[in-house]
Amino acid sequence: MPFLIGALNLALFVASLVDIIRIPDDRVRYLPKMVWILVVILLPFIGSILWWVLGREYEQRGARRRRAPRRAQQPPATPARTPGFRTTEQQLEDLEREEYEAKLREEVARRRREGEKN
Repeated sequence: MPFLIGALNLALFVASLVDIIRIPDDRVRYLPKMVWILVVILLPFIGSILWWVLGREYEQRGARRRRAPRRAQQPPATPARTPGFRTTEQQLEDLEREEYEAKLREEVARRRREGEKN
């Protein structure tokens, strides 16, 4: 019986390592692939279970949905404009533009004052 448990543990360990190595990067969740390999090597049974439960993203049956690879992510699409809705990024851009315009107005006013004195 202990031989059977050891063989199952070894099979789970090997299957987990092979799966981690072969799976595309865009289907690995929570940690990079290299970290998952270390987790499975350092904690063979627990790491393997964690990989199959948490680390792997399974394909949905029917419609195949895939995430963009982490290294080549496209910038997020701007949300559809709804009246009164502005994202935080858009609000920050507006504030930065207002601050820049205020500095420019102060600079123009300062130069006019200097021009009047001369």
